[in-house]
Amino acid sequence: MRSPWEVIKKPLVTEKSMAKQQKGVYTFVVDPRSSKPEVKHAVEKAFNVKVAFVRTVRTRGKLKRMKNMLLEGKRKDWKKAYVTLKEGFRLDII
Repeated sequence: MRSPWEVIKKPLVTEKSMAKQQKGVYTFVVDPRSSKPEVKHAVEKAFNVKVAFVRTVRTRGKLKRMKNMLLEGKRKDWKKAYVTLKEGFRLDII
């Protein structure tokens, strides 16, 4: 297994993710090559909590135009994980 910080890149802080934290669901940006068991193991080791289950989503990077629409670029593809903690556990990320 890889180090937890190789799997977990950073917590995702948006209005939607902050609202889900009230229900025990935390959102992280994770390595695109990681699997659900790897994410579960990484969160349990890094934050010393118990994870109930993990859902993952792959997000495609958007095409962006720059310099008055003359050049095109692309944002990176990335993956996020919704981690639901077991009853009685809580994270203080922010």
